[in-house]
Amino acid sequence: MFQPEREALPLPQLRALQLAQLQVMVARQYERVPAYRAKFDALGVRPDDLQTLDDLARFPLTRKSDLRENYPLGLLATDRDQLRRIHASSGTTGKPTVVAYDANDLNVFSDVVARSLYAAGGRPGMTFHNAYGYGLFTGGLGTHGGAERLGMCTVPISGGGTEKQVQLIQDLEPQIIACTPSYALVLAEALGRCGMRPEDISLQYAVLGAEPWSNKTRTEVEARLGVKATNIYGLSEIIGPGVSNEDVSEQRGSYLWEDHFYPEILDPDTGEVLPDGEWGVLVLSSMTRTALPVLRYWTGDITRLLPAQNGTGRTMRRMDQIRGRSDDLIILRGVNVYPTQLEAVLLGMGQASPHYHVILTRTGIMDDLTLQIEALSESAALRQEIERQIKAQVGVTVRCELHVPGSLPRSEGGKLRRVTDLRGDR
Repeated sequence: MFQPEREALPLPQLRALQLAQLQVMVARQYERVPAYRAKFDALGVRPDDLQTLDDLARFPLTRKSDLRENYPLGLLATDRDQLRRIHASSGTTGKPTVVAYDANDLNVFSDVVARSLYAAGGRPGMTFHNAYGYGLFTGGLGTHGGAERLGMCTVPISGGGTEKQVQLIQDLEPQIIACTPSYALVLAEALGRCGMRPEDISLQYAVLGAEPWSNKTRTEVEARLGVKATNIYGLSEIIGPGVSNEDVSEQRGSYLWEDHFYPEILDPDTGEVLPDGEWGVLVLSSMTRTALPVLRYWTGDITRLLPAQNGTGRTMRRMDQIRGRSDDLIILRGVNVYPTQLEAVLLGMGQASPHYHVILTRTGIMDDLTLQIEALSESAALRQEIERQIKAQVGVTVRCELHVPGSLPRSEGGKLRRVTDLRGDR
């Protein structure tokens, strides 16, 4: 553990710390942020109503729309002259969501990312190939700060420029890489074209995130890059990457750094708080941020909390893999489908690549799903078998299109868009 005195804090002390930090947080919001004060007043709650952790369920949720409605910095809980950094989303669907950091927040950011990279296998003195995008996206600078806090030498290559990435991996021989899982496969393909076999590549560990991915994808990345791959999770509204990470010795759920981020799982329909082990929407409170603390943020990510029993000595709970996002859910003729379910079937068959694309269309009142897949064979028999397996395992009827390897879009370091929904165009 990078910070064993915190990561292995006895549970009674951890729960007491969480309550104390939440109480400070809601008081700060009520005093300093008019938008939060209005939310509290509308529900008839005050900061001193938070006497136990269970009381948190009475307090308001925060959604992405709240940040957009208070654009750019209407949820700020500190003075502008105390800010040290600003990040923002792309804003492709409207106003971007802007998040701000003071000196305390940047210190927290570096600490939680350093913990995450240590859990992923990173150690002081290693060379860290950072292929997350730099700039307004939190991924690049966030992981960079944590790597330096851990004591690694960082190569800030950012996203894209695959040929240059391959050259620097060959020349600088990094031991650890961070990127999206889809881009890890792009790099594996490019290294393979250079004649590099997994045993020829210096990389030992891969820290993958920013996209939902499956254990089948993990197996593919590990086999082709010769690494042990772990999932890093985060979102800019909470802090960025480093909210949680798997331990490389287990690869069984990502440890949530619960001394900084308080997790809840809510029923996506009723908003009811669910017990550990139940699947629902992850809701997070950023307890130790001071510039822009966020209360009960609806992440939209479908997961569950796993008990703390583990072989690492940590007392903090783990979150299971992300099944998908509540807003990425495809409802096809009454059946709920996440893209990761389709991916798991494809990779489980072993005859198709992990590169695929989903196209949704509508004929009359009926929705149709076309699954574009890269495969070595374009035989009708293979297409029919994929369609059969998806029907058997996922429960939906799809139409498959087989494409030659390399023909479907690739990630260039950012998030890869897997679904094109054309139903609204008809």
